[in-house]
Amino acid sequence: MNGNKAKLKFHPNNFEIVEKGDYVICAISGKKIPLNELTYWNVELQEAYYSPREVKKKIDQIQKK
Repeated sequence: MNGNKAKLKFHPNNFEIVEKGDYVICAISGKKIPLNELTYWNVELQEAYYSPREVKKKIDQIQKK
């Protein structure tokens, strides 16, 4: 995927594009997520996740604290 990294503001049911781009980076895996495939994020932490697997890893990290 060639393009630019976007900067987003995550809301409960959608996200706002702050800086235009084609993808964001998963907070857990570091994988690029095309904006048209972005489904998982955390509003409080303002983080994007590649899949439910990364969401689970983040939840596990938070619960260990």
